[in-house]
Amino acid sequence: MTAVVEEAGRPVDLGRPAAPRGRFTLGRTLRYLVLLLFVLVVLVPVYVLLVTSFKGPGDAAPTRAWNLPQVWTTANWETAWSTLAPAIARTVQMVVPAALISAFLGSLNGFVLSRWRFPGADLVFTLILFGMFIPYQAVMIPLNQLVLGLGVPSGVPSLILLHVVYGIPITTLIFRNYYMTVPQELIEAARVDGAGMLRTYAWIVLPISVPSFVVVLIWQFTSAWNDFLFAVFFSSSQNGPVTLALNNLANGALLQDYGVSMAGALFASLPTLLVYVLLGRYFMGGLMSGSVKG
Repeated sequence: MTAVVEEAGRPVDLGRPAAPRGRFTLGRTLRYLVLLLFVLVVLVPVYVLLVTSFKGPGDAAPTRAWNLPQVWTTANWETAWSTLAPAIARTVQMVVPAALISAFLGSLNGFVLSRWRFPGADLVFTLILFGMFIPYQAVMIPLNQLVLGLGVPSGVPSLILLHVVYGIPITTLIFRNYYMTVPQELIEAARVDGAGMLRTYAWIVLPISVPSFVVVLIWQFTSAWNDFLFAVFFSSSQNGPVTLALNNLANGALLQDYGVSMAGALFASLPTLLVYVLLGRYFMGGLMSGSVKG
C-alpha cells in the first residue's frame, strides 16, 4: 500500500477509495425532510397572506383561505397603501433616529465599561442590564406619567425617547462584549501617542465597530418598527406608527375585509423583511464577532 503523510502528520492510504460525496444517506435524507417541514410551516401563513391580499371582498372568506383568487385584484393593496402610507412615514421618522441614538450611546457605554475600570464599574453594568428584565407592562403607567411630566409630545417624539432609553441595555451589552475582544495593545498604543479616552474611541475604536453597529441597528430597527405596546400608550391613530394603524385597519370595519388586512400586514412587515434579507449575513457575523474573547 502506498501512503503519504498529510500536513497534520496523519498517514493517508492512497489505495483506499475516497468517500463518495453527495450520497444521500438515511440520516441526511431525514435532516432534509425535517428542514423541508420547517420551511413549509413558515411559508404556509405567508402563502395565505399573499393569496388573500389579491382576493375581492366576496372571495376573501375564511372557508376559501387556501384557494387561489377567482379574480385577481390589486384594489386591496391600493386601499392598504393609502391608509398606511402616513403611518409608515411616521414610523420611519421614529425608528431611524431611535436606532442611531441608542446605538451610539450603547457604543459609548460599552467602551467605557470594557476599558475604563473605575470603582463600581461592574455594579453600573449590572444595573444597566437590569433594565432588560423589567416587563414593560409593569412600568407603563408610571412611565406614562413621567413622559407627561417631562412635557414630551405624544407620537413620534415620545416613542423615540422610549426606544432610545429601553434600547440602551441591549446595545451596551453587545458593544461591551465586542470591545472586550479588541486587543489591549491598540488602546495602549493610542495612549502612548497621547490620545485620551474620547480620542481613542473616535479614532481607534469607532472605525472597527462596524460589525457591532450593524447588529445593534438591525436589532433596534426591528424592535422599534414592530412595537405595539408603546404605540398604544404614547400615540394615537393620528400620530402613531404603522403597527397602530394596522390594528385600526384590521378592526375598523364592522365587516372584516380580509384582503385589505392581509395587504396591510404585508406592507407593514416588508421593511423589516428587507432589512434581514439584505443585512442578515452581516447580522450573524457581527453577533458572533463579540462572542469569543480574542
